[in-house]
Amino acid sequence: MSGMEAPGGKPAVRLPVVGVTPTTEAGAAAPGPDAPAGRPDTPWWRLLATLGTAGAIAGVLIVVVYDLTLPRIQENQARVLQRAIQEVLEAPARYDTLFVYEGALVTQKPGGVDAGDLEQLYLGYREAGEPIGFAIVAAEPGFQDIVRLIFGYDAGTHRLLGMKVLDSRETPGLGDKILTDSAFIGEFRGAEPPLIGIRAGAGAKGGPGEIDMITGATISSRTVVKAMNDAMARLQPLMDAFAENGARTGG
Repeated sequence: MSGMEAPGGKPAVRLPVVGVTPTTEAGAAAPGPDAPAGRPDTPWWRLLATLGTAGAIAGVLIVVVYDLTLPRIQENQARVLQRAIQEVLEAPARYDTLFVYEGALVTQKPGGVDAGDLEQLYLGYREAGEPIGFAIVAAEPGFQDIVRLIFGYDAGTHRLLGMKVLDSRETPGLGDKILTDSAFIGEFRGAEPPLIGIRAGAGAKGGPGEIDMITGATISSRTVVKAMNDAMARLQPLMDAFAENGARTGG
């Protein structure tokens, strides 16, 4: 076009063509100078295989870590439980583990039965061999999560010896006072079940089983009371019979 002239002898001005896409001889659009290089799509089966392999490796790692840490976790839980038994049974010289089996307490695990499948209680003794009382583990859903606790019971006087919360995730500063409020914890020592939770400051207590709830943590306080009442309703007849009749050996 450079050799063409406009009428009048002036050189013609070449204008760009707008809206027309350059094409190749075959009719396909020609790639622009900045167009990215073509990349083939990854097959679906390769993505699935990658995800499956990663999931399998993660699962194996979780199992390995669990197996490695489980013995240490169990040892720590056993130490915590042992200290709690000492606390709620007023420092016994020793204690025996009892099993709930066929509606009674037995001193030995029945043959062919996994001990983990049986509810366990702990009977503490003084130095001279005199029994102090039973330690019972109980649990109940609280405001946030399961509240797990242990408490002592004297079958001779039918009164509680003490209470300690073992595990709780209740609201910090409110519900977690069931672990730290010494006045609340001290109320259970000498209380006679069944327990009755009453509003704090309601006046003089009218019965040996009344427990003042913690202000601002009523739900958590009542959870403790309910857990202990449920455990006593189920186990008190067994503990009283065991204390009266002596040990029964499991088969």
